[in-house]
Amino acid sequence: MRKELNGKTRTCGLLGNPVEHTLSPLIHNSLAEMKDINMVYVPFLVEIPEITTAVKGAYALNLLGMNATVPFKSDVIPHLIDVDELAADIGAVNTLVRVDGGYKGYNTDMSGLFRAMQSENIVLEQEEIIILGAGGAARAVAYMCANYGAKHITILNRTLPKAQAIATEINESMKKKSRWEEDCMEAMPLDAYTKLPDRKYIVIQSTSVGLHPHIDEVVIEDKKFYEKVSIGFDLIYKPAETKFMKLVKEAGGKSYNGLKMLLYQGVIAFELWNDVKVTEEEAMQVYAELEKAVRV
Repeated sequence: MRKELNGKTRTCGLLGNPVEHTLSPLIHNSLAEMKDINMVYVPFLVEIPEITTAVKGAYALNLLGMNATVPFKSDVIPHLIDVDELAADIGAVNTLVRVDGGYKGYNTDMSGLFRAMQSENIVLEQEEIIILGAGGAARAVAYMCANYGAKHITILNRTLPKAQAIATEINESMKKKSRWEEDCMEAMPLDAYTKLPDRKYIVIQSTSVGLHPHIDEVVIEDKKFYEKVSIGFDLIYKPAETKFMKLVKEAGGKSYNGLKMLLYQGVIAFELWNDVKVTEEEAMQVYAELEKAVRV
């Protein structure tokens, strides 16, 4: 954190519940110090019925910007005066940028994940993708995969209607934009993974299963499933290696955690708030600090 706070210090923060576990202050306060920007970032625990008051209060208190995390990524949208087109298409906002009269909403989760994948030389175009889960994170992941040219996307989820809702909406959106001529995303119940064709897939694990301290849990236990996985990307970053990642590696695939996604979604938000460009060298300095933090 910056050594001196004064009357010119701008405040950014996180709206969420819970927020005690967040690493976002490490990202933003480190970047502010590197860039010599008089800004401080703090987490704000918001009770679920108070999100309207929280957004209005943040603007009244002259807060420069906010992040929104669980459970507010969709709930915050009605309280914004503008929403970026990408965030509107995804149906979720994780970054609020101060403008005249209120906040404009952006989604840096998707761009953060894509940038993380690029850094690992993961290409989505014309690839077969499997997404595990159908929550808010899965929605952003599904849209990202569609947006960047995946050949086919399968969403596997215990509750089929939730997965079907995402698939239907994104299929319609892509066809409306003339990106797809026919449906290229489908939903299947989780236990239908055995019916998937024998080919190699990029699998993105978007659920909270396996999150610390439940490190021995995994969405799919069957080792035969992992024989179909060329690349496994787990959005969880603590533990640094989840059971999902271990099973992917044991079957011969490459696996990655979500720490770089966390990094880059934060970097992009910081750039939006402060109208600056964070270099890759600066981003990697923060990443090294994040790696230390998740090992604690």
